[in-house]
Amino acid sequence: MMTTNIEPRRRSIFRPCIDLHNGLVKQIVGGTLSDTTPSDLRTNFVSSKNAGEFATLYRENNLHGGHVIKLGPGNDQAAEEALKAWPDGLHIGGGITLENCQKWLDLGAEKVIVTSYLFPSGRFSLERLQAVSQKTGKERLVVDVSCRRRDDKWIVAMNKWQDMTDMEVNQESLDLLSEYCSEFLIHAADVEGLCQGIDQELVTKLGEWVKIPTTYAGGAKEIGDLDLVDKLSAGKVDLTFGSALDIFGGSLVRFDDLVRYNDRTNHEGS
Repeated sequence: MMTTNIEPRRRSIFRPCIDLHNGLVKQIVGGTLSDTTPSDLRTNFVSSKNAGEFATLYRENNLHGGHVIKLGPGNDQAAEEALKAWPDGLHIGGGITLENCQKWLDLGAEKVIVTSYLFPSGRFSLERLQAVSQKTGKERLVVDVSCRRRDDKWIVAMNKWQDMTDMEVNQESLDLLSEYCSEFLIHAADVEGLCQGIDQELVTKLGEWVKIPTTYAGGAKEIGDLDLVDKLSAGKVDLTFGSALDIFGGSLVRFDDLVRYNDRTNHEGS
């Protein structure tokens, strides 16, 4: 009698982050970023540690594929500190363009993350995506399709999630984008920083739609959310924790527990 070996399916894992605002590592409520009314900004946490220290922590715990996001100006030096602490271990986003993408790869980024540059005046430009992809190479490009919910749809939001674009996040758009990049990063901006739970419907849809590695961020509040994302997305989507995490001043999730979760998951899949 013949037996068939069934490959275990991929499991969702924890992906770390470093969010930079005014040169400091912070956790903020994503929906409160505004260039016109900066006083509306709600900050959950400002770290006394620099970006390089967080990058070192991630390197020491073998947490690959984390993202460093520059939220506005004044963050380049901090971002460079992170890349210097872990060359070829982090993805960098925030203000990435055709003109500077190679610079950030040369500075040590494993991949660059692009959003706003792809949407001049809020309209998607396939030509810009093709140009950046050609310059970086598909394998070193991540497209950030962070979004806000509008009725029963999710619309890509750019410029620190302030401005809506003309692109809906759906099967068609993700299929098109994935021809030119190797990963997606998706912040659910409406729940980012609130620690009130993930957007389960969006994660479920992403599990149906995506064909390349994808990281979701927004609302995670307990380690059980990793199992939830794994179940909803059939292991196709990874999860970032922010404001709930103890290393970011939170009290709901322990960083060491996430490291153990990843170690266990990676061991089971090997």
